[in-house]
Amino acid sequence: MAAVLNFSCDPASGVEILGHYPTQAALLPATALEFLGTLHRAFEPVRQARLAARRERQAFFDAGGLPDFRADTRAIRDGDWRVAPLPVALLDRRVEITGPVDPKMVINALNSGAKVFMADFEDSTTPTWTNLLTGQQALRDAVAGTLEFNAAGGKHYRLKPFDQQAVLMLRPRGWHLDEKHVLVDGAPMSGSLFDAGLFAFHNAHALAAKDRGPYLYLPKLQSMEEAQLWNDVLGFIERALGLPAGQIKVTVLIETLPAVFEMDEILHALRGRIAGLNCGRWDYVFSYLKTFRAHSDKVLPERAQVTMTQPFLKAYVDLLIQTCHKRGAHAMGGMAAQIPISGNPEATEAAFEKVRADKLREVTAGCDGTWVAHPALVPVAREIFDAHMPGEHQQHVLREDVTVTRDALITPSLGCITRAGFEGNVEVCVRYLAAWLDGLGCVPIHGLMEDAATAEIARAQLWQWLHRPQQPGSDCPTGVCLEDGTPVDFALLERALLPLPSRLAAQAGLPGAGRVNEAIELLEAFTRAETLEDFLTLPAYQRID
Repeated sequence: MAAVLNFSCDPASGVEILGHYPTQAALLPATALEFLGTLHRAFEPVRQARLAARRERQAFFDAGGLPDFRADTRAIRDGDWRVAPLPVALLDRRVEITGPVDPKMVINALNSGAKVFMADFEDSTTPTWTNLLTGQQALRDAVAGTLEFNAAGGKHYRLKPFDQQAVLMLRPRGWHLDEKHVLVDGAPMSGSLFDAGLFAFHNAHALAAKDRGPYLYLPKLQSMEEAQLWNDVLGFIERALGLPAGQIKVTVLIETLPAVFEMDEILHALRGRIAGLNCGRWDYVFSYLKTFRAHSDKVLPERAQVTMTQPFLKAYVDLLIQTCHKRGAHAMGGMAAQIPISGNPEATEAAFEKVRADKLREVTAGCDGTWVAHPALVPVAREIFDAHMPGEHQQHVLREDVTVTRDALITPSLGCITRAGFEGNVEVCVRYLAAWLDGLGCVPIHGLMEDAATAEIARAQLWQWLHRPQQPGSDCPTGVCLEDGTPVDFALLERALLPLPSRLAAQAGLPGAGRVNEAIELLEAFTRAETLEDFLTLPAYQRID
C-alpha cells in the first residue's frame, strides 16, 4: 500500500485532504473545501442515524423478521399524487450505458449513441484517490467539452459535438461508504456527499445552462428516510450554489430488498426532483441474500440460475413498472452484463442474443429504457426498444394486471448448485477482488462484465451455502450439497482455491494478477466470518490508497 501524504490542510475550514493528485489544487480549491465541509457538518449526523437504522432493521431480519409494506405509510401508497414533470433531456432514455469514470470510458460512453451515460463512482470504480479525482477531472472536462484522451498505442479519443452526446448522469457512492482521504473536523467525509458535492460544485451551473441537470443516479437506498436525506442534501446544494429548487433531478436504483417495499414512499420523498426508478437487479439479488443471511429457508441456487424470469424477480420488476407509471416516473430496466468476446464471433453473437431476449422481456413488460455495459451493446438494445417502444417512453402502460404480495417478493427461486457454479463463484470473487485492490472496479470475466454488484452475489452465495445449517430430513450431510451430492463445506472451498494462483498467473495481462493471494486471503476471511459482511468494499477499502 502506498504511503498516504498529508497534501493539504486548511485549519480555518477544518477540512483536511489526505493524498495527492496532480491537479488537486484546481479540483479542491479553498472554496470547494469550505463547501464540502459545510455539507458534512449539516448532514453527517443524519447519515449516521440512517446507517444505525439500517443496522437495527437488519437485526430484526436476523432474528427471523420479514420485510413488508409499511403500515405507517399506507396513505402515501393509497394517495393520488404524481412526481414533478420530467425534463426534456430525460423523456427518452431507451438505452443507457454505465461504466467507470476514466477519461477513455467517459468519451466512449458519451459518444456511444446511448441516450444516457451513467458515470459510476459506485460499483464499477475502485475508490482510490487517484481514480476519484481522475474521474472528477474527466467529468469536469467533459461538461466543458474539452475532454480528450491519447491511448498508449497512439489512438486519439475526443468527444462528438454536444448534441450527439449521451446525457450525463452521475452515480455517487452509497450512504454506507466513507471517503477516508477527506477529513472534516477529524472525521472521514461521506463518499456520497464528496462525489455528488464536488461534481455539483464544478459542473452544476454549466449543466443547468445546457438544460442537462445536474442529474444523479442514487444507489443502495433502503428506505424513504434515506431518500428524504438525499432530497434535503440536494436542496441544500441548490441553495448553496444558487440553483432553482428542483434543478437537480435524480433516478433511484431499487437495488435493495427493503426498498422494493417502499417504492411509492421513495418517489414521494423525492417527488419534486425524481425522474424514475431503476431495476438494479444484481445488487437486488445480493440484497436478498444479505437480508436473509440468517434464514435457512431463503437459500438461492447458483447465480446463473437466478434469472429475471424467476418469480420473485419478475414480481419485483412488474411492481416497479406499475408503481412508476402510476406516479408519472420512468421505470428503467436492468443491466445486461454480457460483452463482446474478442476473436470469437460465435460467442459474441450468442451473448448478443441473450441481450436481445433480456431487453425484449423488459420492453414488453413496460420498461421505459434499459442498461448496457458496453458500447457494442447499445445498438443491440436500441433495436429492440425501437421496435416495441415507438414513443419516447411508455408510461401509458399502467400494468393494472399486476398484484404483488409480500410473499411473492420474498419466496426464493428453485434450482441447484453445480460444481461449475460453485467454482465459478470462487473464481469471480478472487479475480474481482484482486482487480479491485489493484484499482479496477469492473473486470471482464468469462464473457461477463463483473462489477462490485455481481461479485457480491458470488461472495454472499458462498457464505450462505457454507453457513446454512443441516436441514431436518435431508440426505445432505451439510446444509447444502452440490447437484452431484458433494457436501458444500470449507474443504470444498479450499480445493477450489488451491489451483487458482498458478492458473491465474499463467494468464497474461490478467487484471490484479499481483494481488491474487491477497484476494484469496480476503475471500477466506469473508466466508469464514460468523456473520455475512455487509459489503466487500468496506474491509477492502482499508487496503487501497
